[in-house]
Amino acid sequence: MLVAERYEKIVQVVNERGSIRVSELSELCQVTEETIRRDLDRLEQDGRLRRSHGGAVSIKENQTSEIPFLERETMFSEEKKRIAREAIQLIQPHDRIILDASTTAWYMASLLPDIPLTVLTNSIKVAMELAGKEKVKVISTGGQLAKRSLSYVGPLAERSLDHYHVDKLFLSCKGVHATRGISESDELQAGVKQKMIELADQVILIADASKIGVRAFTQVGVLSDVDVLITDDRVTDDLREQIEEIGISVKIV
Repeated sequence: MLVAERYEKIVQVVNERGSIRVSELSELCQVTEETIRRDLDRLEQDGRLRRSHGGAVSIKENQTSEIPFLERETMFSEEKKRIAREAIQLIQPHDRIILDASTTAWYMASLLPDIPLTVLTNSIKVAMELAGKEKVKVISTGGQLAKRSLSYVGPLAERSLDHYHVDKLFLSCKGVHATRGISESDELQAGVKQKMIELADQVILIADASKIGVRAFTQVGVLSDVDVLITDDRVTDDLREQIEEIGISVKIV
C-alpha cells in the first residue's frame, strides 16, 4: 500500500468510526504503530483529523454535532422503517414505553396501532405523530428545545424523567461499539438518553447498520445496558458476533 493510499484509508476509517486507536490502525494497515503515529501527526497538520491520546478522532462536523431531523429522515429510511416495524412487535397493550427523538422512533410512532399505551417522549415529532391516536396516552418531557433534532434536552428534561418508570425503552444513537458502548454526537442528547436507560425495565436499541462499529463523541452507556438490538441486514457478521458475545439478542431485519 502506497503512503498516499494509507493516508486515505486512515482518514476514511476515522470518519466512519468517529475515533480509532493506533493499535487498530496498525493492524488494519499492516504497518508499525510508530508509522501510524507519524501518519496521524501528518494528517493532523493537514487538518484532516485530530490526534487524541492513543489514537485519532474525526473532525467531520456530523461527528460532533447533531444532523438536522429533516436530513436524518432521508438517511437509510427504508432500513429504519423495517427496524421500526420489527420493534413494534415487542409492544403489548397497556405497556408504558419511551420513544426517543430518533427518526426510527418517529417511524415507530407513525406505524404504531391505536392501542392502549402510555408513551413518554422528548421528541416533538413523535408527540405530534401520536396525537391522533385516541388510545395512546402521550407524555412529553419538556425542557430546552434542540432545534436541529426537534427534541427536548437539558436538566429540565432529565429531571422530568425522574418521575417515571417504564416497561420498555426504544433507543437509537449515533454509535454502537462492542467496547465503547452506546454513544452520541451531542452531550445534551446523551444526558437525556442516560436517564432514559436508568428508568426502563427493558432497553431495545434501534440502530441501523451504519451506526454499528462506530464510536461517536460522547458515551451514553455500556452495551450491557441493552437487552435487544434491532438492526438491518447490512451489518457484518463480525460486528454482530461481537455484540452477541456480550449477551445481547440481535435481531436482523
